Amino acid sequence: MATTTRKSAKTETKSSRYDGLKKMLETRQRELTNEVHGKMRNVRADGGKERDVLDQGESSEVDIQEDIELALIQMKSETLHKVNEALRRLDDGTYGNCFECDDEIAEARLRALPFAVRCKDCEEARENAANRERQMAQKRGATSLFYDATN
Repeated sequence: MATTTRKSAKTETKSSRYDGLKKMLETRQRELTNEVHGKMRNVRADGGKERDVLDQGESSEVDIQEDIELALIQMKSETLHKVNEALRRLDDGTYGNCFECDDEIAEARLRALPFAVRCKDCEEARENAANRERQMAQKRGATSLFYDATN
């Protein structure tokens, strides 16, 4: 009986802990959805404009601006996907647990990055490993350049 009470108290505490984060995620989800849909409408509307009156420089500038807009849409879409996944994990009861070590992610980290999937230590370890791999790849690339030059 004590175990059941302890589990329900822990679930209650976890639930109240995440209520504010859930509201934050839902608000962010609505904002991102509206932004992505609005930007997509704007790109579609602007795409139909005549370019016949633009010189080569102006046309190039328009192309660059369109590329920037599409990159922004992609970034916001990726963030929206992360927010949707965080909300799914909240519904599943797995939100706030590190993917790597399964420990609880600190509330301060979740408030700063509500769709975080790793605790601070595991994220740092992953970033360090990625940096080491990048450095090794650069060294291999530099070594092959010198090797090719001597042949």
